Order: sequence, then structure tokens, then C-alpha cells
Amino acid sequence: MTAERVLEAARAELGTKESPPDSNKCKYNTAYYGREVSGSGYPWCAAFVWWCFQRTGAAKLYFGGGRTAYCPTLLNYHKAQGQAVQGGYKPGDIVFFNFQGQKNPAHVGICESWDGQYIITIDGNTGAGNDANGGAVLRRRRHKKYIVGAYRPAYKEEIRMSEEQVRKLVRDELARVEAESAARPVPDWAKELYAEVVARGITDGSRPMAAATRLETAIMVHSATKP
Repeated sequence: MTAERVLEAARAELGTKESPPDSNKCKYNTAYYGREVSGSGYPWCAAFVWWCFQRTGAAKLYFGGGRTAYCPTLLNYHKAQGQAVQGGYKPGDIVFFNFQGQKNPAHVGICESWDGQYIITIDGNTGAGNDANGGAVLRRRRHKKYIVGAYRPAYKEEIRMSEEQVRKLVRDELARVEAESAARPVPDWAKELYAEVVARGITDGSRPMAAATRLETAIMVHSATKP
């Protein structure tokens, strides 16, 4: 699972809002709790992040595959896993904020970019009028002073190869298999018969266990059947 796939899932949700406004009723909470919920007891910034990992088949990268919608619990869990990061944020990092100048995590989003001063995240339950309970999925740009913690999920980055690299990989593997086969000796049960075939000039005796091309096969058949 790559960070980019999680971000793709988050970007696809940009503009999604809770309905009705100020209700916390949204599909992310419905998925998280297994039923429709609403009211002040169901803020959903963490539920949105959980949903993105679920959506991309990476549930274990969020709270070890468990559930929590409480930012301090989520951050503390990943700190204990040795995944906490401070500065040098990368796309896909899970970043926690407090907009009241306090140290406790009160909101969470997914890092999209970082320039050393400002961070851009995709958040659930945010808005222009309320950073931490705004009711929408939005892309937000914020100063580093609001960041109170972050963790980096154990993403497994995909290795992308060009067509020529793939072809070379196949060629090299075929050559390796061919070399291994060619180096194998004639088995005991076939030695006498193979010596006769060599004596008759049907084959030159080299590479006895290697695969034969159509050309080599045709020549050997011709040699075996000619008067």
C-alpha cells in the first residue's frame, strides 16, 4: 500500500459534506459506527482518515487495524509503535493539529505536501468557519505552529518499472534458467542412448539438458531420418 493511493482516496472525497449541516451525520461516521449517527458526540475528522485506509485495503496502518475516533489515542498508539515524526513531513503522513495553542491533538488530516513552513493536508470535518469541526472534506493549508504531532504509516511503496526494464528482467531470468539446465549432466539412465545419438551425428553432445530451439530440433530430426 502506497501513500499515494491513500491520498487518491482522500482527494476523491473533496467537497463531501455532512448533511444536514452541524449534524456530524456523514458516510464516514456511518461506516465507522456501523449505523447512522448524529450529534455533537460524533466529530468525524479521525473517522474520515480511518475510512481512507479502509477504502484502500490498508486498515492495519490506522491504529493497527483497530478503531478509535479520538485523536490523542490514535497519536499515542503510533508513537508507541515508533512511527512518530516531527518536521520533514511527507505525503501520506497523518498530522495532528490544535488551533487553540494547546498541546493536545484536537484534529487530524492527511499530509499532501510540506514546504518547511506550511503544510497542506486533506481533512474531514473541517471548514473555513471552523478548522476542527467544519463539516466538510477540504484541502487545507496551515502554518506549522498548529501542528502538535504526526505519524508515518508503514507504507510499502510500489516499484514501477519501464517496459524495457521488464523485458530485461524476463530475458535475464530466461538466460539464468537456460544456463542452469545446460549445466546439468545427462542422467545415468540416458547416458548409453545419448552416446549413441552423438555417435550418429544427430547432436554434437553439447548442452545435453538445455532446451532445444525449433531450428535445432528440425536439424536433429533431419539428421536422424536421412539415409
